[in-house]
Amino acid sequence: MFLSNVTVFMPPILTLIGIPGLESVQCWIGIPFCAMYIMAVIGNSLLLFIIKSEPSLHEPMYILIGMLGVTDTVLASSIVPKMLGIFWFHAPDIYFDSCLFQMWLIHTFQCIESGILLAMALDRYVAICYPLRHATIFTLKLVVQLGTVVILRAAILSVPCIVLIKYRLQFYHTTIISHTYCEHMAVVKLAAENIKVNKIYGLFVAFTVIGFDLTFITFSYSQIFVTVFHLPQKEARLKAFNTCIAHIFVFLQFYLLAFFSFFTHRFGSHIPPYIHILFSSMYLLVPPFLNPLVYGVKTKQIRTNVVKLCCSSNPD
Repeated sequence: MFLSNVTVFMPPILTLIGIPGLESVQCWIGIPFCAMYIMAVIGNSLLLFIIKSEPSLHEPMYILIGMLGVTDTVLASSIVPKMLGIFWFHAPDIYFDSCLFQMWLIHTFQCIESGILLAMALDRYVAICYPLRHATIFTLKLVVQLGTVVILRAAILSVPCIVLIKYRLQFYHTTIISHTYCEHMAVVKLAAENIKVNKIYGLFVAFTVIGFDLTFITFSYSQIFVTVFHLPQKEARLKAFNTCIAHIFVFLQFYLLAFFSFFTHRFGSHIPPYIHILFSSMYLLVPPFLNPLVYGVKTKQIRTNVVKLCCSSNPD
């Protein structure tokens, strides 16, 4: 195979430059990113504390929300500290193996989040379409089984991405990554070798996970809407629909950002790099920031317990 005359063999260190074209204002961009990260950690931690401490919330729907909170926190924590190090402390270097580990964390927990959103859609489908059988079908045992399958699927599908880079790609044109974190295609494109296998496997994982999950999520909500619109009473329709609003919002913002990030990285050559990098970073940070706010506002039981917690901490 022909290799460029200027190549680096198995570089020990890579360099993340942050947001290309916006280097002069990255220190300011880091401020809202840091604020969103702090709010995400606080919000998800509060959500988990409330779900854990309140026995009435030990039900499948709230356990799935808690699992989503853990996933969001890990996702945000996997990129923001290093990102702020680049923006504020001029620390762009990252060990090659650390870069691969960050990549594995990001793609594993992205896959886990997609699986959790599917489980939440199935839970709402059973609760609304088969309300009398919901308690017997969607048990805590089933939630544990679904969680185990989702985690195993994510870990197994993500590992080959790392292995294919580590042991297949040895020569690199450059060690500079035009990104704020170690995204799969951003690292693969540094290679001076044939990357077709890496591209194909990346597409396979994306379409396997998103295609499967999105198909069943869409089916679940379409059946929910059909059932809701056939309810005889307007109050019953509004109540049933209200239980899904938060889930639908979370589902839409996750997948819309995911699709934009995925397709622009592969087919959006006409889109300025800084637009893509900003949206890719927001894709991993906005859901962890918004999800606890959405569930805190739209879920009555969680909202009630947040108010109760605030009142107990301020007796006066």
